[in-house]
Amino acid sequence: MKLSTTLLFVTAFCLIFISCKNEENTQQHTEKQEDKAPQTLRKAEPLSEDFKAYWYQGEAEITTYALEQARYGEIRKGTAVLVFVTEPFLKSEQVKADQPSSKNSSVLKLNATKNFNTGIYPYSIMQSVFYPVSNNQHALKISCSVQEWCGQVYMQLNNRSDFEVRSHSYFEGEADEEFSLNKSILENELWTQLRIDPKSLPTGNVDIIPSFEFLRLRHIPFKTYSASAELTQNTYTLTYPDLNRSFSITFNPQSPFDIISWEETFISGQGNKAQELTTKATRIKSIKSDYWNKNSNADIGLRESLGLD
Repeated sequence: MKLSTTLLFVTAFCLIFISCKNEENTQQHTEKQEDKAPQTLRKAEPLSEDFKAYWYQGEAEITTYALEQARYGEIRKGTAVLVFVTEPFLKSEQVKADQPSSKNSSVLKLNATKNFNTGIYPYSIMQSVFYPVSNNQHALKISCSVQEWCGQVYMQLNNRSDFEVRSHSYFEGEADEEFSLNKSILENELWTQLRIDPKSLPTGNVDIIPSFEFLRLRHIPFKTYSASAELTQNTYTLTYPDLNRSFSITFNPQSPFDIISWEETFISGQGNKAQELTTKATRIKSIKSDYWNKNSNADIGLRESLGLD
């Protein structure tokens, strides 16, 4: 009798323990699902009539800049080009949409290029940003490629439940990487955010992922860094204490908030060889054009009008 009572007690205890454990596992699973749940977006900002009139005319804005690029401890002369254009974007596939659809998101795209020489060999850098014109979430996609005679590197960020990052490089320590990051401010997206509404730019102390170009050229970890952000009437400045780096964009305070110039200052080298270098870009010319239709030899004159070649 005593044995039967003991067995019943043990059995009941085990059932209660298993039930509690299952409940705990269910709660943990639910919490993990909640962590991955889509984030609630801020309310979309209404587009101004000035924005619509400027950006939805079937043309891109192309602006050339005289570039002074700091690289390998010296300043190199070159050219930078910013190409801004609105286009439909498929958020699920993370590509430009070919056909009209209710699933499309409208983005302001920036293709930013730099070309300069380091001694005998050339550098070519391109960064692309796809930023929603609703201005209520992070960039949907960012990519960066750097080509020079030693090799090439490529990085891409896709904005899904987390930031999903892929990186490929000819450097041993950077070879092929895939990882996820919690969402944070991206320096690359601030260029497009500025063109929509400079007053919406983050200010004060912020955690921010620096430009992909800077991360690749300096070979530093891809993560957030502490920075201070300041906005004046026509200049936006980021200062990164841990990176010994500052970055500023000077823009027209009136719509369409066109970019006049930018500067990036950082410490190059270490110890006695450390020196402060500044990259600068100053506007040459800006035009509006459906450049994708200007691909014949007869259109080469447009390059001359932009101060190219």
